[in-house]
Amino acid sequence: MRFRLSLNRTTKQRMLPMDYQYYISAWIYNVLKQADRDFARFLHEKGYGQDASKLYKLFCFSPLDFGKPKLWKEKKLFEIDAHDIKFQISFDVPEAASNFIKGLFMRQEFYLGDKFNGIDFAVTQVEALPEPIFSEIMEYHLLTPWVVSYQSEQDKYPQYLSPDDERFHSLAIKHLVEKYNNTRNGVKIFDDQIKLSLTTSFKRAGFVIKPGTQEESRVVGNLFDFELSAPVEVHRMIWNAGVSEKSSSGFGWVVFSRTFHK
Repeated sequence: MRFRLSLNRTTKQRMLPMDYQYYISAWIYNVLKQADRDFARFLHEKGYGQDASKLYKLFCFSPLDFGKPKLWKEKKLFEIDAHDIKFQISFDVPEAASNFIKGLFMRQEFYLGDKFNGIDFAVTQVEALPEPIFSEIMEYHLLTPWVVSYQSEQDKYPQYLSPDDERFHSLAIKHLVEKYNNTRNGVKIFDDQIKLSLTTSFKRAGFVIKPGTQEESRVVGNLFDFELSAPVEVHRMIWNAGVSEKSSSGFGWVVFSRTFHK
């Protein structure tokens, strides 16, 4: 399920790190942690998924919609004038969880940023969005990068692949199959049920996760439009949980392209 959150700035701070995605992810985890026991009980009672603990990572979020900020490129900062800021969060949970999740996020107050630059926000509205009609063939546009990584035993760090790498398509599909089969009860799916084709050229893009820590790293993915042929439930999963690796860090957020199969 997707939710649109409206945020208001509550102080005069206007500077936000450009790599703000990590801080949004940390905030979402913190909200879920506050309701850890109740959320786990809810999922258990609804019989959703093979392992309720895995559902905590089955979320994704869109970029912030804050108008046209001033960019301080050398400082890696946005200067934001807008007071009313919106973005979307999605969770791969049943529709029955809608009111529960709205209650978790409504009236939350939080600081977004690092110890040097950031903004205080208050959540003023949480709106559950209607689910679209899915079919087996859909066309999507990526708003945040699709990450596909490969790390051999000899690699100290993962390789972030681009779509012109021969391994990209097979590993992208492998990830979707594993994500689906690990979180669904019932019929399993297989790699040959999913077909991926790019409908535009790709652009490399990424952002830093865990900034300012010993685990700081830059994760790189790709932005493009694509057509995906897959079982309807797979489309529903990527709409709700992101299409990418590291979706809970803000990667792999999709919207429909202007034309898609109905």
